[in-house]
Amino acid sequence: MNRLIDRRLNGRGKSTVNRERFLRRYKQQVRAEVKRMVGERNVKDMDRGGEIHLPKKDIAEPNFNFGHGGDREFVLPGNREYVAGDRIPRPTGEGEGGGGAGGAGSDGEETRDEFVFSLSREEFLDIFFDDLELPRLVRTQLSSLEKFRTIRTGYTTQGSPSNLSVPRTLGNALARRIALNGARQQAIALLEAAYQAALAEGRTDESARIAGELEQIKSRRATLPFLEELDLRYRNRVLRPEPVARAAMFCLMDVSASMDEVKKDLAKRFFTLLYLFLTRKYAQVELIFIRHTENAEEVDEDTFFHDPKSGGTVVLSALELMDEIRRKRFADDWNVYAAQASDGDAFGSDPAKSARFLREVLLPASRYYAYIELAPEGMLHASTLWAEYAVLAEELENFAMSRASNRRNIYPVFRNLFSKEAR
Repeated sequence: MNRLIDRRLNGRGKSTVNRERFLRRYKQQVRAEVKRMVGERNVKDMDRGGEIHLPKKDIAEPNFNFGHGGDREFVLPGNREYVAGDRIPRPTGEGEGGGGAGGAGSDGEETRDEFVFSLSREEFLDIFFDDLELPRLVRTQLSSLEKFRTIRTGYTTQGSPSNLSVPRTLGNALARRIALNGARQQAIALLEAAYQAALAEGRTDESARIAGELEQIKSRRATLPFLEELDLRYRNRVLRPEPVARAAMFCLMDVSASMDEVKKDLAKRFFTLLYLFLTRKYAQVELIFIRHTENAEEVDEDTFFHDPKSGGTVVLSALELMDEIRRKRFADDWNVYAAQASDGDAFGSDPAKSARFLREVLLPASRYYAYIELAPEGMLHASTLWAEYAVLAEELENFAMSRASNRRNIYPVFRNLFSKEAR
């Protein structure tokens, strides 16, 4: 059996295997800490790694201790006060070395021992978007931009040296040598028996002739090449076309005057998570950014997240622009998704018209539509837009809605809208 030992050193002070084992073993604790970090970060720092703090009690490892009963004898180093048979008084917790709640340095405050673990950007995002997906995503017909996947299809006698299969090649070489040497081995065995018989009978000329034949056959066996070109086998790989699931995500954000800086920050956080999630997990996803006041417009990513435009509120304008873009640029073989963020502060007949347009036009052509309302904390009454959308959420499976009032709500709301169970 051949064994390969990888003696390459990991980065200084780090172990890839141990890191993976730690993250796998304490996945729940790490995920909870990542959730807390997201609520406290700025938008620009959302996709960075960082240090997580885990209570030591949550990562304690099992160990073996002595049970009750039995005799134990041990020596405590530095003991100058006690002898065998003395009873050691229980520590009072006062003064240095007490270790109790009232010990030195505690000042009566609770302390928590923590284990600090540094997450890289890749590890942070892997945990961050674990168990998330685009709901109701289906594979449609092959797109014009065909996607190919390399698959293994056995072995071939020609190929690139980098694809050479050493075990298969050596196996073929060994089989060839055994096959070619089989007849020679039998001939050698017969000649050796004849040679011994000729020597025993004193036939000198016959024994010399047999020895010459033996030498000739053995020399031929020695010149048999260890490896020949016909022994070479290469791993064969071919490109197989696969259906491509193409998706278009429409991001609709309300930037009207009623959306103050706090609400806009929450909306940007939500769409930042959505942007990171889509660009990381899906290669064939088109992102369309639409912002609206009383008028809607398609903008680029930088304008969507940073431009300080403001004005009135007409939600219907954003929905109509989305439908116009969908009809022009995305045919029937696209999976259409939409995520809308607003404070629901719409007036007049706009909420009813928007809900009707969603029901009759957009939702039949969409795989999934998510609405997040940025409501003040403790708000007692629902907005008119929320009331109209709530009817759609009860009747339709591809429409979901949720509320967020502070930074800590954004991550749970995002997971709720785009979890694997939200189908």
